[in-house]
Amino acid sequence: MNDIIIPVVLVVVVGLAASLILAYASQVFAVKEDEKFIALRAELPGANCGGCGFAGCDDYAHALCDDPEASCSKCAVGGPSTADKLAEILGKNADSSERMIAFVRCAGNISNAKKYYEYEDIASCAAAKQLYGGSKVCPNGCIGLGDCVAACEFDAIHVIDGVAVVGRDYCKACGACVKACPQKLIKLYPESAKIKVRCHNEQKGADARKGCNAACIGCMQCVKVCPKGAANVENNLCRIDPSKCIKCGLCAAKCPTGAIQDILHDAAAMEKIKKGLKAKEAKELEKKKEAALKAKAEKEAAAKAAAEAAPEAEAKTAAETAPEAEA
Repeated sequence: MNDIIIPVVLVVVVGLAASLILAYASQVFAVKEDEKFIALRAELPGANCGGCGFAGCDDYAHALCDDPEASCSKCAVGGPSTADKLAEILGKNADSSERMIAFVRCAGNISNAKKYYEYEDIASCAAAKQLYGGSKVCPNGCIGLGDCVAACEFDAIHVIDGVAVVGRDYCKACGACVKACPQKLIKLYPESAKIKVRCHNEQKGADARKGCNAACIGCMQCVKVCPKGAANVENNLCRIDPSKCIKCGLCAAKCPTGAIQDILHDAAAMEKIKKGLKAKEAKELEKKKEAALKAKAEKEAAAKAAAEAAPEAEAKTAAETAPEAEA
């Protein structure tokens, strides 16, 4: 019996002694964490999404402690309220930064997008892209197999009718979906950007329409009606500058394919904008017609006056040359 008890007691005693030594060592050699870091880390949400550009919340909190120039507004998950709290801890003003929201630049849903074939293999956009660029005719369209959905930790993006759609209220602008999309369709926009182009296809208009009914065809109609120069067509694709856009909705109303999305105006408001635009265009057309008729009338009057003046000029010339002939 003693042969069993003695080894057990020895193990317990050695273990107890070792634990006491380790406890003492941990107190003596402990690295004290900066209280400011602890306070900053407590305010960060702990999502560790990497949207701030750092490895995680701990890394971002350390950066805020070490770098006086580090921005307090990089945490998209926490938003402005977190930025304010971080700035308060650091004793400085929070950066004025607008909330960003991810946006899928594609309207190629089941109704609009045409397909080469039905894909029935690995449910991955990246995998499908390896097979002739995906099943859709449009080479730049949403493949719709949900790589962005799998990457989002906040359940903010879902595939609806074959195309990814972002829930504005749930998006934290972490950028995970942006990185996951093999088509590079997803982009972060300011929350105030209510009018955006739902297309990323730079093919010429005729080719773009072969793949999708809602493709931008680079027709320049949006550019012509935009009063502030916010709409611009580059490489056959419309781009809208949020900093110049006044959200009048004219570009969306004029777009022949519906490639421009306007979430600010409802159907009734958009119909009103379209009617106003048609009335304005009709008025401008009438002015052009009147100007053309006026120019035509002036031209005809000038020609008639010239014709009437010709005989008088000839008679005068004859009278002036007659004495010379007699001489």
